[in-house]
Amino acid sequence: MADSGSVLRDAETFITSKSWRVYLTVLVVAAAIYLGCIVSPPSLMDDSDAVLAQAARTMLVSRDWVTPRLDRVIYLEKPPLYYWPMMFSYMIFGVHDWSARIPVALSVIGLAWLTAAMGVWAFGRRAGLYAGLCMATCVGLFLFTRIQIPDVMLTLTIALAMWAFLRALDPDEPRPRLWSFLLAASLGIGLLIKSLIGVVFPVAAAVIYLFLTKQLFLRQTWRRLRPLSGFLIALAIAAPWHVLATLRNPPYFVWTFQSIPGQYHGFLWFFFINEQLLRFLNLRYPRDYNTVPRLWFWLFHFLWLFPWSVYFPAIAKLSYKPLDRAGRTSLLALCWTGFLLIFFTFSTTQEYYSMPCYPALALLLGSAMAADSAWIRRGTRVLSGVAALAAVACFAIFMAVRNLPTPGDISGALSQHPTVYSLSLGHMLDLTFDSFAYLRLPLLLAAVGFLAGAVGTMRWLGQRAFLSAVLMMVLFFHAARLALVVFDPYLTSRPLAQAILQAPPGKLILARPYYAFSSVFFYANREALILNGRYNNLEYGSYAPGAPDVFIDDAQFRQRWLDSQLYFLVAFSDQLSRLEGLVGHDQLNVLASSGGKLVLTNHPLKDSNTTRGMHE
Repeated sequence: MADSGSVLRDAETFITSKSWRVYLTVLVVAAAIYLGCIVSPPSLMDDSDAVLAQAARTMLVSRDWVTPRLDRVIYLEKPPLYYWPMMFSYMIFGVHDWSARIPVALSVIGLAWLTAAMGVWAFGRRAGLYAGLCMATCVGLFLFTRIQIPDVMLTLTIALAMWAFLRALDPDEPRPRLWSFLLAASLGIGLLIKSLIGVVFPVAAAVIYLFLTKQLFLRQTWRRLRPLSGFLIALAIAAPWHVLATLRNPPYFVWTFQSIPGQYHGFLWFFFINEQLLRFLNLRYPRDYNTVPRLWFWLFHFLWLFPWSVYFPAIAKLSYKPLDRAGRTSLLALCWTGFLLIFFTFSTTQEYYSMPCYPALALLLGSAMAADSAWIRRGTRVLSGVAALAAVACFAIFMAVRNLPTPGDISGALSQHPTVYSLSLGHMLDLTFDSFAYLRLPLLLAAVGFLAGAVGTMRWLGQRAFLSAVLMMVLFFHAARLALVVFDPYLTSRPLAQAILQAPPGKLILARPYYAFSSVFFYANREALILNGRYNNLEYGSYAPGAPDVFIDDAQFRQRWLDSQLYFLVAFSDQLSRLEGLVGHDQLNVLASSGGKLVLTNHPLKDSNTTRGMHE
């Protein structure tokens, strides 16, 4: 381990090297985007957003830090290190939607800083600054951290593992042992964030790099990497939870590769065979996910890395010869990106699955931008044209819808495409021309941002142009945040939960699976019965020994609904005709409506705005 003298010398070098200006700039930009979104966030969205936040709360309340549960049903799909930071945030700040987002926001800021630090170490201060800004302001990172998913934390650990790998092998590194231990710790943490891919991705990229640099079979390589000590460190970090989860959720060992409904094989089989192997082979059940066509999965990276993807052609001009630190880092970034993209080319793919390669691409982009080649100058001109067109489009739409009426919330102006909602961008297809009338302020702010970017990149080249693009993205992201607030009634069920909390006590029933109304669970913090919803994510846990009987069919629903006890039913508006056929229209009383969703009661409530019957 480093002694106190070496730590002090490192701190002195950091202060006098002026690199702190790079880190401070990146931190300020990332904080302006991501901490700003915490100050005034939209509600937690239905689907995985509120699911994981509620699972963390359940673990905190139950004091069971091993097995997550939703509506008392065990939920084994995610490792625990995504829940634990949220639990600590709840302990400090209380249970809120914004406190649930703090770990993700801090992870993004840490990732931007780490990318900048790695760029400074490998390519110099200017390239490190550009790499950090690319990471902090690219579209994909912002888009995929609006949802409570663990991928940004995984990306942070993989980036740290890759840097530790290079530092451990660097001939000028005075403390390779420290960096090899940090590499091992990163792998162990990655296992607790998103299981095997937290190890497979960095190890595969490292092995490919060692093979290409002819270091794979050198004794000196493994002396510096210390694989045996590293394995024990990773095992000490990751093994305890896996062992406890296996012991608490038997059976322990089931060797079958059939994933079919109605069978429960315990934690170990589900977590490794079903969630890892069978999902990779697209044979997992339940198949509650969709897949992006392979070509689009690759091409979408021009969008995910926008605005910096205009400089992708300049990456081809970089040197990938491992003759110096810059060449070695560039080659590793290439191996890192290439393996990940090829891996998912042969697997099921979601748009955000490639997030762990964003730091590698940002490093390559930062290095190319610092070189200021002809391709960079051409890319800046392309960016100015794209920004100008975007500014004109936003302003034109604003002018076209400025006088359109906006009755109710935005859900009434949207179309419906439920078959694509399992994709991250599925709801984008719901937009109609009339819906932009609800987005006037976001449109205007986005137009201003794009205009600033267009003017800056048209007037300047080099660093001033890049900073203009940064300003453009900061303004655009805050416009996107304002748009999400407008979409709040459509994407979340918080208004329905608030209506339930303000009503007299009663039992809750959902007319769709858990994920469809997950924010009701979070904001109302109640258990519920689920009508005809025993499929998708809670299905497997529902067959575990001792699982709660929370799933009901039509006959059970009718029996309860016609009882004297008060029930609340959360449903989509398009389900009304079917519900009327089950219990009669006089038994459905509207308590609240929002975003195309309803809260119904089986008895009218006194001193409320409840509407008696559906035809009154």
